[in-house]
Amino acid sequence: MAGHSKWANIQHRKGRQDAARSKLFSKLAKEITVAAKMGDPDPEKNPRLRLAVKEAKSQSVPKDVIERAIKKAIGGDAENYDEIRYEGYGPNGVAVIVEAMTDNKNRTASNVRSTFSKNGGNLGETGSVGFMFDRKGEVTYPAAVGDADTVMMAAIEAGAEDVESSEDGHSIYCADTDLNDVSTALEAELGESESTKLIWKPSTTTELDLEGMQKLMKLVDALEDDDDVQRVTTNFEASDEVMAQL
Repeated sequence: MAGHSKWANIQHRKGRQDAARSKLFSKLAKEITVAAKMGDPDPEKNPRLRLAVKEAKSQSVPKDVIERAIKKAIGGDAENYDEIRYEGYGPNGVAVIVEAMTDNKNRTASNVRSTFSKNGGNLGETGSVGFMFDRKGEVTYPAAVGDADTVMMAAIEAGAEDVESSEDGHSIYCADTDLNDVSTALEAELGESESTKLIWKPSTTTELDLEGMQKLMKLVDALEDDDDVQRVTTNFEASDEVMAQL
């Protein structure tokens, strides 16, 4: 969905400063620790851990940070985290899904609720906006890996469902349960991907003008600033003109 990839591009363009970068590293490390604790500590035998490590590497997380996160799980000194999904509405009725990992549900729920209300949104019940998204696997490649037809053929062979190609690169989508198999098949054909992860892909979108986008970005930035929040997804749609002004 345009909204999803554009949002990633905004974050990229904003050139997330060092503070945000270290926050991102700790969130990726947390996902690695949880994945290793829940399954086998060997990424080759644990698909979730393999994807978590891959995503961390794509964001340039240092190797020693990744290894430390896995060791933490093996050593048994890792905190117990609950995975929680919050759903709500942002400014102009945009649907927002917040994925969190927390060792204190009350603290996280209270923080997320207050962040929504302070930034023109409101937290809803679980399921209140989830129906506007599909759970999918997403594998991204740079444009240089090949033209749209080449990538489309590789995606079909790998068992993917859909491909979106643009001058920014290629996004390949598959069923959430097929992500490990599809990404492995794609790597054999196209080489190492830029990113491989599970996402919430909007099935319906809400169009925003410049003011609406600025308000939404303020809400998303505030949510992502919370250490317990792993990922924020919205279903916004915005014109290229609006995106260029941000």
